[in-house]
Amino acid sequence: MISGYKCFNEDMTNRYGKKFEECNIYFANGEIKFGNSGNGFHFCKNLEDTLRYFDIEKKFQICKVRGFGNIVSCNDEYNGYYEMYASEKIFVEKILSHEEIITYALNLNDIRAERFVSQFPLTKEEIDYFKEKFYNCPNVLEAIQYYQEKDLDTYKRIVFKY
Repeated sequence: MISGYKCFNEDMTNRYGKKFEECNIYFANGEIKFGNSGNGFHFCKNLEDTLRYFDIEKKFQICKVRGFGNIVSCNDEYNGYYEMYASEKIFVEKILSHEEIITYALNLNDIRAERFVSQFPLTKEEIDYFKEKFYNCPNVLEAIQYYQEKDLDTYKRIVFKY
């Protein structure tokens, strides 16, 4: 059994329209494979990694889950995503509140916090919390500027003339 996180649409459906409910177990038939053409219930060990699969402009739910039965793992080393899984069975343990998600993220290291703030919609107050918490982490502060505050000049390349 592996604990992790899974994103759902606001109505608790997955990307394929299947409806899920809190405190229920779901089963997949067939060979378990990870990926868009895979089979099984996909989830991630780290909450912030689930955000890569959802459009932050839309509302969504993040749940704590437990995968069990036949489980396959996937690592996307090129993009820095690790411990992603597809499982034969999944238990949707709990729908996380917005406050629980923010508390979780405020306790991340700077690399994981950068990933979180680049994908999760924050309020002005939450942006201030992150700036205060990660005041000495330029990568997190830049991600906040670009993704949260929409300062599109943040990552402009500086061209030096010789």
